Formats: sequence, C-alpha cells, structure tokens
Amino acid sequence: MAVAHRSCFWVGFLLLMLLCGGKARKHKLTLKNETRSIVDLNNFGFYANGTLDVNLHSLRLPSQRVNYSASPVGFSLSRSRVNGVLSYTAEETETCPLSVPKSANDEPLILFVFNFEGLSVSMKATGNQDNILTAKPKAEATTGQRKAREIPDADAQDKPKDNVNKKPDDIKPDEHSKADGKKQDPVGQNEGDKTEEKPNPVVETKKVEGNIFHLDKQTQLTLALDQVNGTYNFSFHLEIGPKAQGLYSLKFHYCQNKFPAVKQPYSFTVEVQEKNPGGYLSAAEIPLSRLYICMAGVFFTAALVWVYTLMKHRYSVFKIHWLMAALAFTKSASLVFHSINYHFINTEGHPIEGWAVMYYITHLLKGALLFITLALIGTGWAFVKYILSDKEKKIFMIVIPLQVLANVAYIIIESTEEGSSEYNLWKEILFLVDLICCGAILFPVVWSIRHLQEASSTDGKAAMNLEKLKLFRHYYVMIVCYIYFTRIIAILLKITMPFQWQWCYEFLVEVSTLIFFVLTGYKFRPASNNPYLQLPQDEEDVEMDEVVTESGALEGISKVKKTCNGRERQKESTL
Repeated sequence: MAVAHRSCFWVGFLLLMLLCGGKARKHKLTLKNETRSIVDLNNFGFYANGTLDVNLHSLRLPSQRVNYSASPVGFSLSRSRVNGVLSYTAEETETCPLSVPKSANDEPLILFVFNFEGLSVSMKATGNQDNILTAKPKAEATTGQRKAREIPDADAQDKPKDNVNKKPDDIKPDEHSKADGKKQDPVGQNEGDKTEEKPNPVVETKKVEGNIFHLDKQTQLTLALDQVNGTYNFSFHLEIGPKAQGLYSLKFHYCQNKFPAVKQPYSFTVEVQEKNPGGYLSAAEIPLSRLYICMAGVFFTAALVWVYTLMKHRYSVFKIHWLMAALAFTKSASLVFHSINYHFINTEGHPIEGWAVMYYITHLLKGALLFITLALIGTGWAFVKYILSDKEKKIFMIVIPLQVLANVAYIIIESTEEGSSEYNLWKEILFLVDLICCGAILFPVVWSIRHLQEASSTDGKAAMNLEKLKLFRHYYVMIVCYIYFTRIIAILLKITMPFQWQWCYEFLVEVSTLIFFVLTGYKFRPASNNPYLQLPQDEEDVEMDEVVTESGALEGISKVKKTCNGRERQKESTL
C-alpha cells in the first residue's frame, strides 16, 4: 500500500514537471556558476541545407585573472563519422580542444575561439566542407597603430546590413588584433609576447557579401565579440552544405577548468536552434513519427487477436491473460502518443504539453505492466498458484519502485537540455536501473526451473515436469535474448549505421518487442494442450489413489482421479 502511495506521488510529481519543459529543437540553456570544462550543448543530424543558429549572451567570466591565451574559451562544432563516435577526440586528452590546429582527418571541424582583450572571435574551419557561415565580422582598427588586414575588401565588411541583429555601434576598435595566420594563437595575442609571427599569412577566405562567408578547407576569419555591462555576446548562423551533411556535436569549452586546479565558475545563456529542410527533427528522427503510428496499429491488431483468443478459450483463461491484453493495448496507446509528440516537435520545434503528458503517462504504465507481467509469468502466478512466496514478493517490491525511478529518469532526460549538469546523471541512472530491472525479472524464472528440476526427480511425474521445464527454459532464453538485443545489440548496430539510417534502431527495438510479445502469448496461450496449463491449480492438489479391493479380481488395480482445468481423466495402472 505504501508503495502504491509513493508511486502516485511520483506520478503527480512527473506531471507537474512536464508542464515546465519538454523535448524540443529550440533549445535555451542557462548555466550559473558552472565549473565543467566541456558543456555538450547538442547533437543533431543535418541534411544538406539544414541550418544551425547559436546565440550566446550574458557570458560572465570569473573575477580572477586567467590567461585565456593558454586556456581558450569558445565553441567547437564537429561532425562524427558514426553516431556517438566523434572524429574530433582531442577533448579526451589533457590538451584543450580549441588549441588543436586542425582535425586529424577530413571530417568538418569549426572552432570559435574568444579573444576577450581584443573583443574578437577567431574562427577556424578545417576538413572537407562547403558550409555557409553568417556572422558579424570584426571591425578594423582605426587608430593607425595597426595595419589593415590583408584580406581584400576588409573595410567593406563593416558596412552591409547585419544579419544577426547586432548594431554596428556596439563594435569596438581592435588595437591588439593581428593578421590571421596558420600559426596564430587561436585566442589572439593579448600579452604581446608573440609578435614574431609572420604578418602576411596565406589564408583562404571566400566572402560572398558583408556577413556571409563560404567555408572551405583551412578557412580562417575574425568575427566580432560584443561586450555589454561586463558580459559578452556572440552569435552565428550556419547552413550545412551537401558535402558536409552528417551528425554534428556542438560543445562549449572553458579550458581553464580542464586542469585539476581550482575550478573557475562562469555563467552564460545560450539559445540553439537546429532545423532540417523538412522540419525541426534530426535526420535520424524524421521517420519516427510514421514508424510509431504504424507499429501502434500492429500492436493494436495483435491485442485484438489476443482478446479474440481469450474469448474463444474462455474456460481456461486466467487473470494474467487479461493483464497481457492490457499490456498490448497500453503499448499501442503509448506509440500513438509518441508519434503525435514527434509530429509536433517536427512542425513547431517543441512538443504540445497535453500530448506530451499523455505520452509519458502511457509510457509509465507500459513499463510497469511489462515488468510486472513478465515477473508474474515467471513465478507461475494464476497458472499454478494464487499466492506468491516471500522471495517472490521481494522481487516485486524491488522491480516496481525501480520502474518508477526509471520513468522519473526517462522523463527528466526528455524534459531537460543536454547541456544541463543533471542530464548525464539521470541518463546513467536510467541505464543502470533498467539493467537491474531486466536482471530482477530473471530470478523468478530461474527459481521455477530449479523447482521443476527437483520435482521431476522426486514426485514420480518426470514426463510432465520435463515438459514444463522445457517451456520455462524457452521462456528464460526468450527474455535473455530480448534484453540483450534491445539493450546491447541494437545500440551497437545504431552506432555503426549512417546518420540518416539510425532510426532503424527504434524499428529493430519495436519489432523485437512485438516478436517477444507474440512468442510469450503463444507459449502461455489459454489452450487445453498447453503444458503450462496442465499444472494443478493448488500445490496441495496432488494425485489421489483410490485402491479398489472389493474383490480379488480387482486387486492391484487403482483408479486415479485428477482434475486439470475443469477436466477429469481416468487412468489405470498396470501390474
């Protein structure tokens, strides 16, 4: 009872939390007193002509003096070869990713390194790409202390209309900026200790007009960094070209905190918006809305067939059979609301709160029903007995609260931004709790198998018990295969697929779930020839022999009366 009250409390908590946030493609993340060296802002699969808008504002640095030339601050935008395996892996070492001159391969990589002294941003693009960047260029020095940059028509870059809503009056002259070069420090020179660099670098910069630049291999630009009341603002717009489409990871780096010294807190707010030509969904998520609605129809059809089977074999139907039907219908409803949720994310950039709440409610019920049903089948409840043993009750007291925790973790993950500090924590909690639940439901099956093995050698009914043992072993193998495929194998397939085909991971999970449901229903169907249903209704319902001794002719002959699902059978023993 207490567990039920706690579950209701958590459900109410989740519904209140859902009203405050949800999965979206228009991101707004605010971090205060953050100490992480790398903030993973987002991962998104772009098709050709997809767009990325980043607007950083109110970046506030720590009051302590930091050498940002040695510990840069900025953004990195890198494309991965496959999902989850980024080609740009300098962040895994002690070297600051923003200090790496170029990627080790031809994968597109764009670095935005802030120069706070000169109020500029050094942009470096490497790898094979044909992206188009829209950003405000840095104003040229006007005091005569610096020579004009060697890039042609540099003065004309200050005049065109600003595409990122920045006023030209906010631009301050840069008396410390240097010419861009292949050997220039990414954050600019603010210490005056590297003046020996060559003043005439060879840099390929293709300017279309004012604020628009074609990015190619080894492209370098100097962009504007605005300062307002002690905070810094920066924004850019990127259009993905046909050669550069793929899965991209956007990260914010504060390299000073990468070293095991005193962590320097910083704060900022960033708005990120990704979009593909067809909507706001990532390339791997675009087919999911149609996939989920189709699979919902398949599960609903399977549920109807199951109900028809129950009505046809009404005499041998138990309560757990109707629980299995409820699970199939709940799974179908969850997929319907999941499809609607993705539809609105694709069209609006964020989910509709009402549909999102309905999806999470059905998702929670589906998860709880799934593990409860599997555990009850494993214990033989309703088929064999109506009372659970103490150790079987402990399994349910473990699985049900863990399922509530898993759904809390899942909804928090869906409702928060990837860059938030609690995102990774709850993601790890979800993975761990899910594995614990999957392992817990195997214990009742193992106990049943062990019990049948012992019974087959002691009660004289070896043939029947071996048949039941074979059924339980099959069920055990089915559960193990389902867990391994949906939790491990499908994930391995996902990270090896091209970015636009990663929706196949969800397809494989749903198909494997359907197959598992169908096989479970077939193994434990309400039919007279099902070996599971030949078990006696009570453990005390054992064979009773009536020895007939009325006459010598009947001596040695016994009559056996056994009830099995309302049926009686007579058996004569032979001498």
